[in-house]
Amino acid sequence: ETAIPTIPLDAIASFLSTNRIVTAEELEAAPYILSGKEDHLITGAGDQVFARGDVKGENSVGVFRKSEQYVDPDSKEFLGLEAKSIATAEVDAVQGEVITLTVQRSSEELRIGDRVLPTDDRVINSTFTPSKPDGDIRGKMIAVESGVGNIGQYNVVVVNRGAREGIKEGNVLAVYKSGGIVRDPYTQERIELPSERAGLMMIFSVFDKLSYGLILRANRPLKIMDEVRTP
Repeated sequence: ETAIPTIPLDAIASFLSTNRIVTAEELEAAPYILSGKEDHLITGAGDQVFARGDVKGENSVGVFRKSEQYVDPDSKEFLGLEAKSIATAEVDAVQGEVITLTVQRSSEELRIGDRVLPTDDRVINSTFTPSKPDGDIRGKMIAVESGVGNIGQYNVVVVNRGAREGIKEGNVLAVYKSGGIVRDPYTQERIELPSERAGLMMIFSVFDKLSYGLILRANRPLKIMDEVRTP
């Protein structure tokens, strides 16, 4: 495999996700959107919204929405809850429990009850130096952003391995497609064919039990549950 040079963030920023993995307790304890100006929510830059809670002195925050709950497909262990990034905002004022926010950017309409989390506690690297994981990683792609059927170059995927398995930002993993199951014509046994290497991905955001990765190469269409391994 040809070596992959250092990748500047601006070359891939438009493909990367700012979603994050949280616990249910973290999300439930976070401040939440109360209202927009004149009782309606507007999403354009410069619009103001009101939230309730404690932003703990933060000046910049993100607006997130409860999304997928991830469970390991093999062990059935609960791996984490995805908080979908909806908007970024600046804190204009805090009066008691009421926070006035100015929206900086939004990807979709804000809703009453959306949660407010700090944006500066997880900073995506300005450059990525692709590297091989320290250990022997074996996992699966368990979800893909945007819900596409076939996964290809520059799609963002969720991998059921994270910091506890030794994964780090910049780690490169090979993607393998299952060889499928065939039936032996004589014994009628079901035989699993060998997996084939079909792509390459780079991890860009790591949580305890899950990671987000960007597909860098795909020799053929990939799918959820395809295997990822140390190359």
